[in-house]
Amino acid sequence: MAKTSGIILKTIAPVVIGLAVVAWLFAREFSIEAFRSIPLDGNAAGAVALAVMCVVVRQCGLTWRFRLLTLEKLTWWKCLRVSLLCDFTSAITPGTAGGSALSMVFLKSEGVPLGRGTAIMLITMLLDNAFFVLACPLIFLFISGGEIFAFSGAGAFQMGVRTAFWIVYGGICAVSLFLVFGIFVNPGIIGGMVRWVFRLRLLRRWRAGAEKFTSDMALTGTTLRHRPASWWGLAFLATALTWTARFCVVNSLFLAFSYAAPQTIVFARQFVVWTLLFVSPTPGGSGLSEWLFTNYYGDLLGGDRSVALVLAVCWRLLTYYLFLIIGAFIVPSWIRKSISRSGPSDTSSQSSSHIEQ
Repeated sequence: MAKTSGIILKTIAPVVIGLAVVAWLFAREFSIEAFRSIPLDGNAAGAVALAVMCVVVRQCGLTWRFRLLTLEKLTWWKCLRVSLLCDFTSAITPGTAGGSALSMVFLKSEGVPLGRGTAIMLITMLLDNAFFVLACPLIFLFISGGEIFAFSGAGAFQMGVRTAFWIVYGGICAVSLFLVFGIFVNPGIIGGMVRWVFRLRLLRRWRAGAEKFTSDMALTGTTLRHRPASWWGLAFLATALTWTARFCVVNSLFLAFSYAAPQTIVFARQFVVWTLLFVSPTPGGSGLSEWLFTNYYGDLLGGDRSVALVLAVCWRLLTYYLFLIIGAFIVPSWIRKSISRSGPSDTSSQSSSHIEQ
């Protein structure tokens, strides 16, 4: 009961933050005349349907990736449930934490040992980072930085977005190098760091569990490290599909709001937005997402921020609030399942046999 109450509070907080910022933006930016200019016709409905399809494709990509990373030992339904739980966690935690950081917990509830789930989590992080590291030069190769960052707003704001983007991107590159070294060059380095941390006096009581944790992680990391190139290619393809579909949600919505907006620039700016949301201090980017989107895309909508605000709300409904609602239905059953697994008749030894490398 306490765990459920805590999750409810964590769910309410980002909703309140997001709605407060949206209300403030509406009070400052909204124009009824601009809203009436939005073409609410069959084409707009088709564009919204396309955006919904992009959300579905993204979820399929995430599910496919978990299916691959668990070596197809989990069913498609279980992989879908894990991906939805990760999305819900992302919605109620700051960007620096993210839902993937808890994927090992969700995988454990499906029978994957914690250490092996941690290895999968690290590889998931590596794949996501690799996509951003590789996509950035490709985007800037075909679209100039002037078009990507030349949006309406004060010069200081433009410079701030540009500077923040390159700082975060540099951090992503650094983390990627660390993960590549830990997974491919020296798989024991991450486990060694964990063991060193648990030698501290305050953490010694969990030392035995940490050693089991690192041994499982090293075993799985070594196994996955030697998977064939075709497997890694499919895992990266699933990752690229996931992120591309996520970016294309906004491209689809722009077809409903403005045919004149260059789709390549819309896509490139989504890359910048999601890069910045990696370090969002608010749960799920609440407030920051709506504010950044409204200011960043206003110039592509004729300089009318009120239309950009309406588009931002539609975007967040499909990519954020939708997963809060879905999480409200699947999290209670997951909590009950987790409690039953950790009861007196502990079934951890049985669950460990569910995933054999």
